[in-house]
Amino acid sequence: MIELREISRTFYVGGRPVHALRELSLAIPDGDYLSIMGPSGSGKSTLLNLLGCLDRPSSGAYVLDGEEVGQLDESALTQVRRHKIGFVFQAFHLVPRLTAAGNVELPMIFAGVERAERRQRVERALEAVGLSDRSAHRPEQLSGGERQRVAIARAVVLDPAIILADEPTGNLDSETGRHIIDLLFDLADRRAATLMLITHDAALAARCDRSIRIADGRIEDESRRARRAFPAAQ
Repeated sequence: MIELREISRTFYVGGRPVHALRELSLAIPDGDYLSIMGPSGSGKSTLLNLLGCLDRPSSGAYVLDGEEVGQLDESALTQVRRHKIGFVFQAFHLVPRLTAAGNVELPMIFAGVERAERRQRVERALEAVGLSDRSAHRPEQLSGGERQRVAIARAVVLDPAIILADEPTGNLDSETGRHIIDLLFDLADRRAATLMLITHDAALAARCDRSIRIADGRIEDESRRARRAFPAAQ
């Protein structure tokens, strides 16, 4: 369970305050699928960074599974990110010199997973995203869709309870993007993970249990619906 209690985040640019989030409150049950929409500069990415423990609120409380993570030291925050949260970004963020398998393995090295288990998990993760035959290829040898699938495999290889996706189809054509989202939702569903994603795509947002729209650092609209799938591709 995630609870944000009157979260604010203020940055200072040239000595002047910029209020990215303003006393925002939000509760996200385990297993929920939440889409976050809003114009550029509305606070979407700031919110996702806070949810992913990449940033801290200026005020308010972020409670994750009963623990206020905003009060944790950097070492403890690293453990939360490493073991509870998987990230999928628009720009993939793969390491160019590593193969697909090497990129998927990387978070497990940092987490101290034994070599034999790492190998097994890499194989399962790449098989889950349909890339077993591309495991030895480096990012420049993969298509955009394949690179995003590697990024998704990397995000889920440690079985995180929370998956955060920031415009995961932003660099992909519409057909590839649809397949990537189908894959992301399927993996989240199989793991009973909480999924939160930033998107500008209303059709994609409509697949989620809930959608919020942010403007000027506040939630201006919220809707809930039954989860549904995209229509089958033609």
